[in-house]
Amino acid sequence: MAGRYSGPRAAAAKRASRRSLVRWTVYSAAFLAALFLAACALCIVLLKWIDPITTSVQMERRIQAFLAHKPYTKRYRFVPVGRISTDLQHAVIAAEDTRFREHSGVDWEATQKLIEEDLQAGRLGRGGSTITQQLVKNLFLSTRRSLLRKGLEFILAPMADAILGKRRILELYLNVIEWGPGVYGAEAASEYWFHKHASQIDRDEAARLASIIPNPLKRKPARMDRYAAIILTRMRQMGW
Repeated sequence: MAGRYSGPRAAAAKRASRRSLVRWTVYSAAFLAALFLAACALCIVLLKWIDPITTSVQMERRIQAFLAHKPYTKRYRFVPVGRISTDLQHAVIAAEDTRFREHSGVDWEATQKLIEEDLQAGRLGRGGSTITQQLVKNLFLSTRRSLLRKGLEFILAPMADAILGKRRILELYLNVIEWGPGVYGAEAASEYWFHKHASQIDRDEAARLASIIPNPLKRKPARMDRYAAIILTRMRQMGW
């Protein structure tokens, strides 16, 4: 008699075990996600007063170089936003996020348009990140594109906007983003590409530096005539 039910009972036990494993996996993932977001929130609060000594993307680049057995030299010097040319500040905003002063970390209007265009084209996950989203990506995430990363950006960017404010966000952004292989921040970029301090960058140089942000490992300011001209036009349209 026991043999008749051993099969169904065993199958039911296996299903229950699988359901239990799925629940444990989901709960564990949710816990780790909450822990990660809490850690990021704490870091964002601290970043209101403390300048970062490194970022997630900077560590990622060092690991990539190590795994590829390539030499790696890091150039990174944090300077106050007051020591960064206003032309460079304006050029970066004109190039990367024209509505930077208006949105609350995520430009939902631009995001909706991009999603609609992507759906029509049969693709998803294109760019369109605001300066704040790019900042949290550099600080806490990676350069690898994924819907998960985009989702985390949507959570962290409004948090950063509310805690840090626009001036500090721009200061952090200009100081941590990539501007070439191993080159991070406006001061290092100005010295690397133009052999001068970030405070001395003129209007044309600012547009050229801003033009390489989307692909800093391949683009060079001297070759960005066309895009730099577009950025200069945007700056004039924005009253700069």
